[in-house]
Amino acid sequence: MTLQLTMQSNELSSEELSTLQQMRVRCTKNILLSTSLAGSGHPGGSLSTLDNLLVTYGCIRHDAKDPSMDERDRVIMSIGHISPGVYSTLSEYGYFKEDDFLTGFRRTGSGFPGHVERIVPGVEWDTGNLGQGLSTAVGLAHGFKIQDKPNQVIVFMGDGEHQKGQIVEAIRYASKYKLDNLIVVVDRNHLQICGTTEEVMPQSIRSLYSTNNWDVNYMEDGHDCNAYFQTFCRAYQKKDGVPTVIISRTTMGKGISFMENVAKYHGSTLDRESLSKAMQELGVDDEFDKWNALRENPVGTDTIQAYVTPDVTINGGDPIVYEAGTTLDNRSAYGNALLGLAEANNSDGKIKIAGISCDLEGSVKMGGFHKHSPKAYIEAGIQEHHSATMAGGLASLGLVTFFSTFGAFAVSEVYNQTRLNDFNHAGVKVVATHVGLDVGEDGPTHQCIDYLGLFRNFYRSSVFMPADPNQTDRIIRYIATVPGNVFVGMGRSKMGMVTKEDGTAFFDAAYTFKPGKADLLRSGNEATIISYGAVIPAVMEAWELLKEAGHSVAVLNMASLIPLDKEAILSAAESGVILTVEDHHVDTGLGSMVGTVLAEAGKAIRFQRAGVAHYGGSGKPSELYASQGLDGKSIAAKVKSMLG
Repeated sequence: MTLQLTMQSNELSSEELSTLQQMRVRCTKNILLSTSLAGSGHPGGSLSTLDNLLVTYGCIRHDAKDPSMDERDRVIMSIGHISPGVYSTLSEYGYFKEDDFLTGFRRTGSGFPGHVERIVPGVEWDTGNLGQGLSTAVGLAHGFKIQDKPNQVIVFMGDGEHQKGQIVEAIRYASKYKLDNLIVVVDRNHLQICGTTEEVMPQSIRSLYSTNNWDVNYMEDGHDCNAYFQTFCRAYQKKDGVPTVIISRTTMGKGISFMENVAKYHGSTLDRESLSKAMQELGVDDEFDKWNALRENPVGTDTIQAYVTPDVTINGGDPIVYEAGTTLDNRSAYGNALLGLAEANNSDGKIKIAGISCDLEGSVKMGGFHKHSPKAYIEAGIQEHHSATMAGGLASLGLVTFFSTFGAFAVSEVYNQTRLNDFNHAGVKVVATHVGLDVGEDGPTHQCIDYLGLFRNFYRSSVFMPADPNQTDRIIRYIATVPGNVFVGMGRSKMGMVTKEDGTAFFDAAYTFKPGKADLLRSGNEATIISYGAVIPAVMEAWELLKEAGHSVAVLNMASLIPLDKEAILSAAESGVILTVEDHHVDTGLGSMVGTVLAEAGKAIRFQRAGVAHYGGSGKPSELYASQGLDGKSIAAKVKSMLG
């Protein structure tokens, strides 16, 4: 059944209320059946949110026959565990048949997972980790503002999840940027897994929003469809620069007497006897045995929806070539390239490139971009968790989104946020400056030495570490023109350009960056040093020392770490000696990756790893490198020892 409510009406008609009640009965049946059939799931919150879900989908712009239409409003389920309620609602609105949902729910290989995912038609975002859905919705809402589009964003949230700190970051941000195209619906049933919200962690949700200048609407009875309809319509139609929250007082397990206000039904299903009793209360047949038998058949996959990458054409602009002898830091080259991308793409009122910084505009060199594209530059404050998640929402709209801060904040601090972007094929371009021991005097708390180790846990992200400003320029322009999540890291220090043996720039005008392709900076037949990033100058110094000592050593720059150039590694193994050198934890970075490639290929050669073996101190980068054996002399000595 499809229901289209007229938002210009003052109230719902008796026919519409009757239809909603019929839909509720069917959805309640399917919520209880699906969770009992699966033997797991979250029926209680699904039932408390159900009335608000049904009315919302009756109001917004959407089309079950065209789930990806550009004009649609976006509904984000921050409380992703109420998937039974969401799937039941989407089934009522024609996105798929209830048969598909009931036979597939929580089964391996089906299109109906336990927490909402975008493989389900009508679902906009993979969620489940509480506290992040609002940030995604904020990213979408701000993205529509940047693109001058009228789409609205609605996000459903639980009351318990408001204990998460990231939500406050998102609330502040939405107020600052006047996101009146954003509506938050809070299912205020006062219960969470371990009891009441007051017992677990008391808070005033209304005050949380009102003190940050939101339009706060409290509903005494969140199950009053007519009252919710009127409140939602006012929020949907107003344009006053103020985001809206509807705090809907609901009842956990609503509609089944013995489930109401019982905390255990947050995540506990009904046993066979209780299910029969619930079906009697609903006045419907108990169909458990029928559906249980059907679930013995192979899972259906016809409903599975592919992740769609926005079709965006980006002009990479004109590459900048820094001549040999130039001294510059990679972050300045990043800033220059980002400005060039803005000049080539953000014009005539159309924005294609967006940039996010967290109170570090000058440090991450976004000043030029900000000046050129003030509407596309986003100052998010010291709110990295929100920013990382919000970036995913922005990027999903086809905005090429660069998120930049220091490595420790862009990687280690927001690992879980980045993980969800990876799940969602979000396409965020994380460019982190101040990575590794090269951060120097700021000390070990700011020396991010785990970036590669953490990103290796993902399946849909690339990692690139440029060797100098010239390669930085090409990498930044490249990642802007291709889809996908990418991490680009760099230190803070200035360096000279990597050169060919004739003294000219290695990454010259003819150079094109290719993912999965290493750069042979120097040829040699006795050994190979494989390295990347900020330690390349030290490696090149070691090469000079080894050459003076009469050794023929190759230098392989592995700027593309994910994907990795395995063929280049195996080719280097022909020399019989390989040393990896990196400004990274020695056990989780390039060294371990190269070791795995060699072992799997059965290459028994002399192989050693040089990297960060313990937390660094506070001092000059050159001194910190020397203390860990990552300076030119130490690297050369290691190679000589291996050759000996």
